[in-house]
Amino acid sequence: MAMRTAALLSLILLAWPAGAAARPPVLVELFTAQGCGSCDDANPYFLKLAERPGVLTLTFSVDYWDYLGWTDTFAKPAFAERQRAYVARLGLREPYTPQVIVNGHDETQGLKNAEVDRLVREAAAALRNPPDVAFIGPRRVDVGSGRAPRGGADVWLVRYDPREVEVAVKAGDNRGETFVQRNVVRQIDRLGSWTGKPRAFRIPPADGEGLRMALVVQHPQGGRIITVAQPRS
Repeated sequence: MAMRTAALLSLILLAWPAGAAARPPVLVELFTAQGCGSCDDANPYFLKLAERPGVLTLTFSVDYWDYLGWTDTFAKPAFAERQRAYVARLGLREPYTPQVIVNGHDETQGLKNAEVDRLVREAAAALRNPPDVAFIGPRRVDVGSGRAPRGGADVWLVRYDPREVEVAVKAGDNRGETFVQRNVVRQIDRLGSWTGKPRAFRIPPADGEGLRMALVVQHPQGGRIITVAQPRS
């Protein structure tokens, strides 16, 4: 009975007006590859951007450059699928690397640091009314009430490595180079759909150790980010 009451109270709290929610970070997604000749040049800037308050950077490694001779050590087909959804939504001709997506709405080349800065500033200043998000233990996350797109929004659980990781590339265009990356995504799972009403989602187990979580609520098929939330450390 006590557990049922606690769960009911948490959902009631999440149903309060979303304006009371803390301002979510700006989500900056970098699509990159260890086999991409110019991608390593984007990494130093993103190492610094990861330290900026109010910003969450996520590094997605894609696999479509593997044919050049080096198999990216972090790439998964799901990451390239996510990028292709953005390409289709933004009306681009094809995916490329390094590419940056800011809050699921704007894109630019990963080497254009000043442009990325501008997009991040604009995204941080934009008016937002996100739903509340609460992590209930390690296996559940609740999304409260708010305005959802017609048909519902996608709810994603992303796990990433917050540490700086070094990879010595031994073949391909970057042979002999050492990639230093941070916030490398290791796992992404679609938890379900959010229709604007409070809903609880089950968190899947992690594929590895030392990973952090981020919940992303997003318009479907590579659309605008509605909110981003992380457990309190």
